[in-house]
Parts: sequence; structure tokens; C-alpha cells
Amino acid sequence: MQLLAKLRIDSFMLGILATVALAAVLPARGTAADVLDWATKIAIAVLFLLYGARLEPREALAGLKHWRLHALVLSATFIVFPLLGLALRLLVPSVLTPDLYTGILFLCLVPSTVQSSIAFTALARGNVAGAVVSASLSNLIGVFATPLLVMACMSTTAGVRVSPSAIGTIVIQLLLPFLAGQLLRPRLGWLLGHPAATKTVDRGSVYLVVYSAFSAGVAEGIWHGLSARVLISTALICAALLAVVLAITSTTSRLLGFSREDRIVVTFCGSKKSLATGLPMASVLFAGHPVGLIVLPLMLFHQIQLFTCAVLAQRYARQTESAPVESPAATAELV
Repeated sequence: MQLLAKLRIDSFMLGILATVALAAVLPARGTAADVLDWATKIAIAVLFLLYGARLEPREALAGLKHWRLHALVLSATFIVFPLLGLALRLLVPSVLTPDLYTGILFLCLVPSTVQSSIAFTALARGNVAGAVVSASLSNLIGVFATPLLVMACMSTTAGVRVSPSAIGTIVIQLLLPFLAGQLLRPRLGWLLGHPAATKTVDRGSVYLVVYSAFSAGVAEGIWHGLSARVLISTALICAALLAVVLAITSTTSRLLGFSREDRIVVTFCGSKKSLATGLPMASVLFAGHPVGLIVLPLMLFHQIQLFTCAVLAQRYARQTESAPVESPAATAELV
């Protein structure tokens, strides 16, 4: 594990790649696919139950006082990103296939990360409390905003029809477990006190979603038309998208007169997209569509953002004269 950290290799992404390889070799079919579908739904519900249990309502309400900071982060996540995603429609079909463009647009609509946004903010000596509230708000609002944005943007631009019944599925499978987690926080304290256990649930749920999505893709033969050129182009587009958003968040926060600590929050929380939240949402919203292709850009973006933000956090940390800084590579394993 220390070797992976030194090499800045994300063990979480290695696990996802291993899961994809397993799906390619041993895809679930028939009864096994039906069982996998139910297991995935249960895992997603448990995942959002833990999300709800982790969020401290009092801390979130207290942090709302810094509304300008959170408004800017949320604007980057749910306004700037979607607008950029819509603009990338110009690259279809010359650079992106319709399914991959759907994935690019979808990654622009999901909320920010929580763990890694907070970790990188801490390493960069930013406003950690502000990052906790901004990232948590992004995920809480994303449960409602992402499905609505998908319905508004994709039915006309990406050619994907998302049934209004998907909102009901989101409520049952994501929102209700999240609210249950909030109500059960006192009873789940023993579980939250064991990071290894919750990390196993987090990653295990994501691995299950990835296996389900890519297994279905292999069974349906949707990967045969994906060339290396298209894959490389998608990765480059994800990198360019991240660079543009980093420039926008950094410049805007500076022009608005935010402190250095708050600018770090805007930079890290406003530029990230959550793989752990986006994958379960995709499996619910795009049932009947090639989910494996749709989530591929989000998986690429996740790895690119981890590496880029690790470098940025290190640069921010060097600008301070505070205590020694922990290697940012160690946070690359965060979801």
C-alpha cells in the first residue's frame, strides 16, 4: 500500500479496473444477472444509508452562515459544469460517440466528492470546516438536483429519455436510505467509529455497481465499437474539462475577494465529481441504457482529478510556512 502511495497509484481505481476485468471475463448472465441486480440495489441503499449517517445536521446548519462560499461551490458544481457539458455536444459525432457524450454530460451533472475534497483542502491548509459543509451540501442537494438536471438536459441534448418514474426510484433507493441514516445516526455510531468497516462498505458497493454495469455491457456486446482513439479522446476531454473548471473556480474566488483558505475550498470542492455517488445514480437513472459506457467518462475524470488535485494541494502547501505537510499521494485512495 505504501508503494502505491509513493507511485501515486490509486488503489481504489486499481480495484475498479480489476472489477472491470472480471466483468469482461466472467459477465453475469441469466439468473446470476437477476441476483446481481437485486444485490446492487441493496448495496446502493446501504451506501446512501451511511452517507446520511455521516452528515452531522448541526454542523451543516452552522456552516451555512458562510453562504457566499457555499453558493460559489454549488454554482460551479450545478451550473458551470452542466453548461460546459452542454457545450461539448459540438464534439458529437466527430470526436465522441453519442453514448460517451452522454457519459461526459452525466459527469457534469453529479455532485462533488466529500472525502477527497476535504482531505485535499486540509493538505493545502484551506478552510476545512467550509469544505466539510460545501461537500456535504453538494451531495445532499445532488440527490434531488442530479436526477432533475439529467431529465432536463439529456432528453433534448443527449437523446436519452429518463422516465419521470426514475424520480420515484431515486426517492426509494437513494433519498429514503439517506433520511434513514440521518434518523439512525445515534444507533449507527458504533459502525461509524470503525473507518475500515465503512470503507469496505463504500468501496464494496461501488465495485458491485461497476461489475453490474460492465457485466451488462459485455453481455450485450456494446464494447466492440469502442476504439483506442475514442478512449484517448475521452480522457483528454475530461482533462481539459477539469482544467477549465479549475481556472474558473480559482479566478472567480480571487475576483470575489475570498481569503486564501476559502479559495482553496472553492478550487477543490467546486472542481470535483463524485464517483461513489455518480455510479449508483447512473445505475438507477439509465436502466435499459449502456450504463458501462455512460459511466466510463466519470471513472476517467475521477482518476485525473485525484492526480491533479494532489499536485495542486502540494503546491498550495509549499506556499505556507506551517508544519510539515503529509504526502498528498496518500489521499489518492479516497473515494
